[in-house]
Amino acid sequence: MSCRLFVAALMAGVVVTSLFMGSKAQLSANFYSTTCPNVSSIVSGVLQQALSSDSRIAASLIRLHFHDCFVNGCDASILLDNSDTIQSEKQAIPNEGSARGFDVVDDMKTAVENVCPGVVSCADILALAAEAAVSLSQGPSWNVLLGRRDGTTANRDGANNLPAPFESLTVLQSKFSDVDLDDTDLVALSGAHTFGRAKCSSFSNRLYNFSNGNPDSSLDSDYLATLQRSCPDQNGNADALNDLDPTTPDVFDSSYFTNLQNNRGLLESDQKLFSTAGASTVSIVNSFAGSQTTFFQSFAQSMINMGNISPLTGSDGQIRLDCKRVN
Repeated sequence: MSCRLFVAALMAGVVVTSLFMGSKAQLSANFYSTTCPNVSSIVSGVLQQALSSDSRIAASLIRLHFHDCFVNGCDASILLDNSDTIQSEKQAIPNEGSARGFDVVDDMKTAVENVCPGVVSCADILALAAEAAVSLSQGPSWNVLLGRRDGTTANRDGANNLPAPFESLTVLQSKFSDVDLDDTDLVALSGAHTFGRAKCSSFSNRLYNFSNGNPDSSLDSDYLATLQRSCPDQNGNADALNDLDPTTPDVFDSSYFTNLQNNRGLLESDQKLFSTAGASTVSIVNSFAGSQTTFFQSFAQSMINMGNISPLTGSDGQIRLDCKRVN
């Protein structure tokens, strides 16, 4: 290669690297410090009001953020309704009938728009709502990185491929790896199941004919009996709600991991983090069970990592005036 070509190639590499670094650096905890400095407290205030009448809403909002970021990145695509050009992700199998909290997000958006019109994206409101959901439930707090813009499309097929409670640990690891999240992120983010509820339909396959006509052997026998009373028929009572964490169902703590150690993980995907022989996730579960501080620190970092999945920034996307539809 000639000296001139080498220099040109080197400069091209510098430009590409600079663009990549710039895109990663565009999210900032101070993004709205001058344009909407009170946005975090506005979002938190709306959530506090919602929690007074709905103890499930905190867990529901963090789930919305998760289901948003794993499909097309953190662009608020999950909030879009059907239109002539959009097939809403709300009707995807993992979301229909279970994703909830959209009305509270709308209330947050309205409250923010009243103070800072046309400034804060719905994607950032979801990220702020997730942090508030955890901190208001006695969990950790973290500086939410902001500056996302909203997408103008949805991806129902992508939403139908979200990590599912029936999948093997290998498949879950692959889906997390596809968005640059590792095993620590997988275990930490699964720890969000320390609060909230799940329908019988999400786990009743474990209670009856799981393997050779028997229940899932990784379920503690007393816990199995409790769940069978709640979900007495594998094909019925599908919508009955059960605590993801039977110990402290509305508190964000590390008891989820102690439950796994005691074979009391409600979802198959939860228990597999601990019961899969030789899996790298086992030691992480033990670490988080042994130290709530370690879990809280890892969870906060993993939420930041997840919030960095393919955000739209700069002039990409838009700031939706109504989270349910594009401008």
